Amino acid sequence: MTALFARTALLPSGVARDVLLTVEDGRFASVEVGAVPPAAAQRLPGVVLPGLANAHSHAFHRALRGRTHDGGGTFWTWREAMYAVAARLDPDSYLTLARAVYAEMALAGITTVGEFHYLHHGSGGVPYADPNAMAEALRQAASEAGVRLTLLDTCYLAGGLDASGHRPLDEVQQRFGDGSVDAWRARVDALRPSDGFRVGSAIHSVRAVPQPALSRVAEIDGPLHVHLSEQPAENEAALAHYGCTPTRLLADTGALGPRTTAVHATHLTGADIGLLGDSGTTVCLCPTTERDLADGIGPARLLAGAGAPLSLGSDQHAVIDLFEEVRGLEGGERVTSLQRGRFSPRALLAAATAHGSLGWPDAGAIAVGRRADLVCVRDDSPRTAGSRADQLLLVATAADVDTVYVDGLPVVCGGVHRLGDVGVLLRDAIVPLWEAS
Repeated sequence: MTALFARTALLPSGVARDVLLTVEDGRFASVEVGAVPPAAAQRLPGVVLPGLANAHSHAFHRALRGRTHDGGGTFWTWREAMYAVAARLDPDSYLTLARAVYAEMALAGITTVGEFHYLHHGSGGVPYADPNAMAEALRQAASEAGVRLTLLDTCYLAGGLDASGHRPLDEVQQRFGDGSVDAWRARVDALRPSDGFRVGSAIHSVRAVPQPALSRVAEIDGPLHVHLSEQPAENEAALAHYGCTPTRLLADTGALGPRTTAVHATHLTGADIGLLGDSGTTVCLCPTTERDLADGIGPARLLAGAGAPLSLGSDQHAVIDLFEEVRGLEGGERVTSLQRGRFSPRALLAAATAHGSLGWPDAGAIAVGRRADLVCVRDDSPRTAGSRADQLLLVATAADVDTVYVDGLPVVCGGVHRLGDVGVLLRDAIVPLWEAS
């Protein structure tokens, strides 16, 4: 049993002082407030928060950071650069890149990652000897980086949608597809959960998965995620071909519900918001990506008010910083509503710790029986000094994370990851991908 002592911690009941935590078998065995620490207890620095959950990640997109900011354009022109990177990856280089990316997440206080995984096969769509070689690279990467991983294996069958129907996959997209929903399901069925690794499923979008296949994907147990209305063009195509919005199409095929997460949900009608709220579908906002790609600002407050739980993701990793995602969520609402405090600090923390949307309902709180994830945030930096503990989430950055525990084990100590210099790991993984172009 391990004893940890926090001068200040955010518990489900709020800010608590002098908190003694005992950890056994990776879980909190006791949480005592107002305690006198025993001599053997390890003292945790700063303000202690529960582990953060990154509900939407595309690990290979991290290679695009700092390389797509000239020449203007839109989401669609950015996508061409993303496809170019995807074409250069194989299981070995993906392991090297993803390990560094997940280590960067750990440095930012992220203890669970939802990986929206569609880079499945080799060039031209030819499967590797192990059809799940890319997924296994992600599993190994997360394990070595010390974070839990929910692999959201993504069904991707079509290259787009217009009024005439779904288009075939293009050359790069061949790597994403399995040919049929049955072949996709057979490959996913071969994946097996392990310690720190769970398998979910994903519908890439209604552009990439035709209507008959949507219900087949939705039948699988476990977390189900889907890109939804990230771009107006998706809505226009669905209306032209199906005569309804993407949200209505998902609702009619049984793809919405409490185990589903709709990612982005930026361009919604009032009826769409009602469908998501009434079904209890979680909505994952990715404010830094939606900002970086000029996607727009989603109706977060309306969605929450309608009954849709919220989560947060760093998506294409222009920034890996859940504190910045939190500020983006609240800041977007302030810009569009001209009002402050659209979400309380408690509600923002809930969105940043939505492990349940990734199939880990036993994480995300410092409480007896929960997974022993801890994020120690400095309260003496130029950004945080003088701040109230319950509002630290709105002023800190990933650079203020000092110590991180995942399932009771230290992964980051004194701002240093157990793998060493993560900047070097990222450089060594990313630069060769561009030199090969």
